[in-house]
Amino acid sequence: MQSLNPDPKAHYTSVYEALKKIIRTEGFWRPLRGLNVMMMGAGPAHAMYFACYENMKRTLNAVFHHQGNSHLANGIAGSMATLLHDAVMNPAEVVKQRLQMYNSPHRSALSCIRTVWGTEGVGAFYRSYTTQLTMNIPFQSIHFITYEFLQEQINPYRDYNPQSHIISGGLAGALAAAATTPLDVCKTLLNTQENMALNLANISGRLSGMANAFRTVYQLNGLPGYFKGVQARVIYQMPSTAISWSVYEFFKYFLTKHKLENRTLY
Repeated sequence: MQSLNPDPKAHYTSVYEALKKIIRTEGFWRPLRGLNVMMMGAGPAHAMYFACYENMKRTLNAVFHHQGNSHLANGIAGSMATLLHDAVMNPAEVVKQRLQMYNSPHRSALSCIRTVWGTEGVGAFYRSYTTQLTMNIPFQSIHFITYEFLQEQINPYRDYNPQSHIISGGLAGALAAAATTPLDVCKTLLNTQENMALNLANISGRLSGMANAFRTVYQLNGLPGYFKGVQARVIYQMPSTAISWSVYEFFKYFLTKHKLENRTLY
């Protein structure tokens, strides 16, 4: 849906229509393409992400607020965690998006990695890294500030409460996703180097840089181009962040409880 100049066979007007057409024309499993490479990257990326966030949040809250919760501390902690997370996930995103393009020439994640490495060099996996950070730093700042704010409202004692974690995580993800869609469209263009779009914009070679991506999107699709796929992005991020926070909070509660029980025993 974020393609600036899609093939007529891959032109979609809604999330439902896109899903239906993809399954009908490209097969039942096509919407899951790239899942394996994302799973490989997600484990280490999220481990660093939450470890960095918790440590930075604790340190900065002590500096800014002494006691309690500081939204500024949460935003900065989320931004710092993003630097580590994206260093791992950016190459995975490049491979995933190239596999997911309509009529992709890549048959598997491994063949995609080999082709991109051989034809464009290792830099291709980080061509959109600064753009990814430009998108994800505001995304994660909005995401963490909103999540912590909602937790203050519906779970003020910060107990383990699955319902509150799911609601706060889902709403925080939806708001952050909608606000940063223009940046995601530009990131997708840099990752995929969409040939037809670059030819229409009279760009020879490779497109690089956030400013160039923004100009190209506007040149080809105007202001509506920046919000291509906003529905899909919100629908994807809401359950994603709700699941992420609820699972994280469960393990945080479980491991902390287990640690306290062990201390009591000994």
